[in-house]
Amino acid sequence: MKRPAMKLPAMKRPVLKRPLNRSVLMRRPVVGSPLQLLLLACSFALAGYAGVRLLADDWFGVALWFVGAALLHDLVLVPLYAVADRAVVRALGAAGRREWTMYVRVPAALSGLLLLVWFPLISGRVASGYESAIGLPGDVFLGRWLLVTAVLFAGSAVLFVLRLRRAAKERPPVVH
Repeated sequence: MKRPAMKLPAMKRPVLKRPLNRSVLMRRPVVGSPLQLLLLACSFALAGYAGVRLLADDWFGVALWFVGAALLHDLVLVPLYAVADRAVVRALGAAGRREWTMYVRVPAALSGLLLLVWFPLISGRVASGYESAIGLPGDVFLGRWLLVTAVLFAGSAVLFVLRLRRAAKERPPVVH
């Protein structure tokens, strides 16, 4: 047996109060203030200078490192991020609290960024070279990274508890 088709209300075409002006659609792009343009030009000049200095000695090694880092990020790390994020969303989604995921995502992303930047020192691979060049011990970075990660997650937990308390105060009392 065939279902009867649902009748949808007729859609009215929107009425424009004034005729459509083509110049509104073809506006010039917003460039910014002179200070923004100056800062942008300075950042490009600094990046160009750094690029010239970086590529002066071993341009092939630097290019190989960039390509390798891009491939490692896109082919290995992004799928790992996605799997971890999906696990968190699924776990919190099953509890009906999907909006809580940001309290896990943000500290995890910041901790991962710190690990990515400081990995040679955190892993201890260059501790002796670091100590001989700087004069400071290089074996303390793992503990410090773990401490920063714990502080990030603790701060996120405090913000989460404050949000829950504020939401509980704003909720009207239950009438029996």
